[in-house]
Amino acid sequence: MRIIVFSDSHGNYSALHKIMKNNVNADYYIFLGDGLDEFEIIRQIYPDKRFFYVSGNCDHGDTPSADLIEIFNTKIFITHGHRYNVRSGLDELLKKARELGAMMVLYGHTHCRYYEYIKGIYVLNPGSASQPKDGQPASYAFIDITPCGIMCAHVDL
Repeated sequence: MRIIVFSDSHGNYSALHKIMKNNVNADYYIFLGDGLDEFEIIRQIYPDKRFFYVSGNCDHGDTPSADLIEIFNTKIFITHGHRYNVRSGLDELLKKARELGAMMVLYGHTHCRYYEYIKGIYVLNPGSASQPKDGQPASYAFIDITPCGIMCAHVDL
């Protein structure tokens, strides 16, 4: 089961389109906000794909900024992160993930790649698809969920 995770495109449609073209066989796609306008175009171009998404602090509309989803018997808390003060640390985010019984939490907002296993919870930020702030190239991430375990990795865009 392959999941593609991306975030923070901030108007860069071509970055999202490239992610999709490079991952047409993925099982799920998760967008973590700040770029819902171009993400909506992607959803129209790929109507047969399975998407989950949340809004970011720069998005408008009534899309929630967090959600709890389940894929392949794995509870995943997805959020943009701004409501959990992720720029100041991950304590609030991890607390919410534990309250929800999530095995994994995915967030954006910081524009910095991050991946760690913290006290039983996989924590992943795919970085920014267009405006990285960590000195690395624009990026996204993938998650492979198998009967043998979970593996996550970042991909340069």
